Amino acid sequence: MDGRATSASGAVLTRRRFFEGLAAYGGVSLAMAGMDALGYGFASAQAAPPPLEGGGKGIKVVVLGAGLAGLTAAYELTKHGYDVQVLEARDFAGGRCQTARKGFRHVDLLGNDQTCQFDEGLYINHGPWRIPYHHRSTLHYTKLLGVPLESFVNDNDAAYVYFEKGEGPLKGKPVRKGEIAADARGHAAELMAKVAAKGGLDGAFTAQDRDLFVAYMVNEGRLSPSDLAYSGTDGRGFDVHPGAGVSPGPGKPSTPRSMADVLHSGAWRTLTSVAGYEQQRTMLQPIGGMDQLAKAFERKVADKISYSCVVETIGQDAKGVKIGYRDAAGKKAEVVADYCICTIPLSVLRNVDLQASKPFKAAMEGVAYAPVNKIGLQMKRRFWEEDHFIYGGHIYNDMPGIGTISLPSTGWQSQKGVLLGYYSFGGEAARISAKSPAERAAFAVAGGQKVFPEYADAYENAFSFCWHLAEHNLGGWAEWGEEGRKTAYPVLCEPDGRLYLAGEHLSYLGGWQAGAIESAWQQIAKLHARVRAA
Repeated sequence: MDGRATSASGAVLTRRRFFEGLAAYGGVSLAMAGMDALGYGFASAQAAPPPLEGGGKGIKVVVLGAGLAGLTAAYELTKHGYDVQVLEARDFAGGRCQTARKGFRHVDLLGNDQTCQFDEGLYINHGPWRIPYHHRSTLHYTKLLGVPLESFVNDNDAAYVYFEKGEGPLKGKPVRKGEIAADARGHAAELMAKVAAKGGLDGAFTAQDRDLFVAYMVNEGRLSPSDLAYSGTDGRGFDVHPGAGVSPGPGKPSTPRSMADVLHSGAWRTLTSVAGYEQQRTMLQPIGGMDQLAKAFERKVADKISYSCVVETIGQDAKGVKIGYRDAAGKKAEVVADYCICTIPLSVLRNVDLQASKPFKAAMEGVAYAPVNKIGLQMKRRFWEEDHFIYGGHIYNDMPGIGTISLPSTGWQSQKGVLLGYYSFGGEAARISAKSPAERAAFAVAGGQKVFPEYADAYENAFSFCWHLAEHNLGGWAEWGEEGRKTAYPVLCEPDGRLYLAGEHLSYLGGWQAGAIESAWQQIAKLHARVRAA
């Protein structure tokens, strides 16, 4: 998954604010330099899998889990001659790399049984749904495996922001994000320019610096050079759009809102939505659904995967590993191998009878998993495009449980579409997940109706997914705290006997597909070095 919530750790927040400040001051290049210098960031550390010199012929590796970490390990090890067998608990590959389309079925731990009813060709990526340009490991495989990509609109100035908890005339009113951005920056630039022009910043600037700074503020805020006033800009839109002839002719530029209205609305908080390095204005997605990446992997190693096999025991000794599992028919079976790469989430692995050292088992308790919900809503017409001229992007809001409403970045100008009705985390996700699927859909529609008057009339059906209620996940992604990263994380990154762990939970790219892929790369490199040394 991706686009995860910010860690509750104060130290992590401090680093993120620091990097956002670097980006705001000196652009992405400065932020990247800062991240590189501190060894902390969200960019992929590797662009391609490690070269494995020599082969692994005669060595058997059992891989537990056919998510992206398991598929990566199976694919790369098979290429280098290893005998690989993959045990997957589900009846399909991909792990959290899932896409719900017509016929997709999911039964959660509360017994809610859903079969997706979307029209043919429509889908929702209820797992990961976007790929940043700097996740080179993920993009390595989309290119290598022939998975075509398209743009994912991650930010759109035409999209609305909607804040109920603010004050003033914008409270509870959908407003274009571009209008908020223009007014907040314009008024702030006017204030700073006038202070600087009157010498208020002379202690920090030379005379030349002051003049350049004022010129920058004029440019940034679209100010009048003569009086340094902000009176709006055509970039924020028009009340009457320009057109042909005398009327409407040049049109009428929209009227800016006061700085007080913008501040008290709280809508200015959305202006940092793509300031972090992990979020870009334009990202990428596979055409036809994110599961196209998992399916491409699956085609390469399908003969290695045993489906509907639920691991119950993991044993090992000095000579090898023995995995006990229950197969699709409910019968007990086991597989013996030289080594094991386990990609089962720690939230699930903790419930497996595991033979490992006490420090290793203790380290597995050092991380929590995030409750995460998504819901896809099929609409019988794309009113956001037809009536509101919004093509992709997110509706940022402060409605509890809704989190983010996202508009599809595919199927432009077609009749129907599936939008993301909510994307919630933490306590709000737990609260919403207690509802039945029908109640979740009603909740999502009621929230969207506050922004779009066409919402309820256009709604047709829904598919919801709660990752903390998914039997083989028990959470959306691992959420490491500072202490866990310091003490438990390093222990789990190293093998325990013949057992190697891999997955997004063993990376600093938590919640992203790149984290799973690169974790697998690291572990197969360690395993291969051990095999060659022996």
